[in-house]
Amino acid sequence: MMTIASDTMTMMRNMQEQELPFAVATVVRTVSVTAAKAGAKALILEDGTVVAGWIGGGCARGATLKAAKESIADGQPRLISIQPKDLLADLGITAGETKEGIRYANNMCPSQGTMDIFVEPILPRPELVVMGASPVAVALTEIAGAFGFDVTAAAPAKDHAALNDADHRIDGFDLPPAKRQRFVVVSTQGSGDELALGAALAAEANYVTFVGSRKKAAALTTALREKGADETRLAALKAPAGLDIGAITPEEIALSILAELVQVRRKSKAMPNPSV
Repeated sequence: MMTIASDTMTMMRNMQEQELPFAVATVVRTVSVTAAKAGAKALILEDGTVVAGWIGGGCARGATLKAAKESIADGQPRLISIQPKDLLADLGITAGETKEGIRYANNMCPSQGTMDIFVEPILPRPELVVMGASPVAVALTEIAGAFGFDVTAAAPAKDHAALNDADHRIDGFDLPPAKRQRFVVVSTQGSGDELALGAALAAEANYVTFVGSRKKAAALTTALREKGADETRLAALKAPAGLDIGAITPEEIALSILAELVQVRRKSKAMPNPSV
């Protein structure tokens, strides 16, 4: 069985360190004559560029690159089976069809071999922006990193000492353009609520949630609406934040919020970006 070359492994590590999205395509099975054998791998960028490795020639390339781009876009792995047309016909399957989790493609090369390829997306950690330095905000910055989030604390500089567990800290609430999936939790809790929520709703984000009562959130959204906030963004705001687990303490509330974020992330529910 082939092993992935050391230079490809090095590139994988470098791309992960740079938080670049890519896919790993691995040949998991071959039947008859094929150019690539089981264990062959390739690294593929989101635009379909193969930057390292090899999984065969044109017979497999088109279907694999398409699957890789789709996989990076939705975060879901793909299993594709590239087979001769007559074998697909015997299975009662047409090229491009997906059945029982396998997408089938036609191998039109003279070799007429079969190749199964598993395509796995390697995506940057999603960004969690925690606005504020409330006890709930502090608790969130302490635990979110263990669940795969890259944590940014957005709060006035005077409050940064309480937010040392965040990966990054921003003075104030204005956020730079998003470079990856972004979730925003507004947990100012009485200290700049309207300013923070307005900034969160104006920023690029997949999901925005507010720590506070429904009544308070309604008052804030009314105020922001009167100031011209985007109605679609206001409607998509989740408040109060977190799943209903009977949370009382700041740590329990932070846990309920994190559970909700994990749920949303896995279900790929998204809040429209203002730039779209």
